[in-house]
Amino acid sequence: MSFSVVPSKVFFVKGLGIHRHKLASFEAALRSAGIAHFNLVYVSSILPPRCEVVSRDEGLKSLNAGQIVYCVMARTETDEPSRLITAAVGVAVPNESDRYGYISEHHGYGLTAEQAGELAEDLAATMLATTLGIEFDPDVAWDERKQIYEASGQIIKTRAYGEAAEGDPRGLWTTVISAAVFVP
Repeated sequence: MSFSVVPSKVFFVKGLGIHRHKLASFEAALRSAGIAHFNLVYVSSILPPRCEVVSRDEGLKSLNAGQIVYCVMARTETDEPSRLITAAVGVAVPNESDRYGYISEHHGYGLTAEQAGELAEDLAATMLATTLGIEFDPDVAWDERKQIYEASGQIIKTRAYGEAAEGDPRGLWTTVISAAVFVP
């Protein structure tokens, strides 16, 4: 028997959680993002062909509590007071709907949500550009490469979704997440 799940839609969320227990902090971040009531399964970085990017509200309406839901997730946590943590996902959508795109994640420390998002967006676009045969210099700045990708006409959209926070000043666990959530 063959089992195949190819998502038809994807939506993006981000969240922040703080708690004295690490797991409860993660749960709070999932609640903040609106996805705590699903059984999440992490997958890698492919945006399926013809997968429509929809709003969080539209995506959530298509899913049920307890459902097994596939996602690409970035997650960072700390119990160090004032430590800056970030989590971001980036997406690159090809112009031709029959081609697949990429979703990438970045998790780390010391970056703003915007900086982490730019890294994730850059990585997704670069992975897609290499599969499309777009020539570029990997050592030039993201802004320059983004212009090359857009000028090629082969990459229709790139975007980033990030969350950042400073560790709780009392030393409680602080968790940030960002995720691309797939809808069957």
